[in-house]
Amino acid sequence: MHTSTKKWLFTKVSSLILMPLMIWFLVCFVSIYDKEYSEITYFFSQQPSKILFSVFVVVAFFFWALTISEIFEDYLHEIKIKNVANKALYLFAIIMPLLTIIGIYNLK
Repeated sequence: MHTSTKKWLFTKVSSLILMPLMIWFLVCFVSIYDKEYSEITYFFSQQPSKILFSVFVVVAFFFWALTISEIFEDYLHEIKIKNVANKALYLFAIIMPLLTIIGIYNLK
């Protein structure tokens, strides 16, 4: 399978996974918007919320990295700059969800 076909397929699959997770997050966000800090930390410390939010963050950053890398492929013409931009993007897409998940799992 060609690389661009794999990227296209991963983008479509991740967007399908992301849709129900985004709906879940928006519903939960509306329900905790006016709550106190202790209630918000309680929400994120419950097991289903913790797992679903972790999956949501990982899939969202995966989808984001794929779509931004396509923009780099289309608009950056110098190969060295494109490679550096893609590597920085993928590094950021690994570190940020990891830090977010560690933060969520360390809530008390």
